[in-house]
Amino acid sequence: MPRYLISFDDGAMDFIPEEEGPAVAEAAHAVIREAQGAGVWVFAGGVYPHGEVSPRVVAPDGTVTDGAKSKAYIAGVTIIDVPSLEEALQWAAKIAAACRCAQEVREFGPDPAVGN
Repeated sequence: MPRYLISFDDGAMDFIPEEEGPAVAEAAHAVIREAQGAGVWVFAGGVYPHGEVSPRVVAPDGTVTDGAKSKAYIAGVTIIDVPSLEEALQWAAKIAAACRCAQEVREFGPDPAVGN
């Protein structure tokens, strides 16, 4: 089955009042539990804001530098394994409602050499 990345950028949830954060987190966790129960969940998690933890860039020669400050960064990701884009979009809609922000959906390319 195809795997899909559902994500949103850093700052997408900044408009949510701090006191509503726990309710948003519970709503998001409820969607993840639903995806787990449906057997489509692969992975989900939030990424530290780049203001708290600097992203690092590793060059082909192994040189490590700080990531660009002006670049948009992914703040949250969910990976699901579903039979169609339509089903991935349905899960993205549930996550968007729970997180109160738009979600981007991308399909992973198959790579039989690594088992997907």
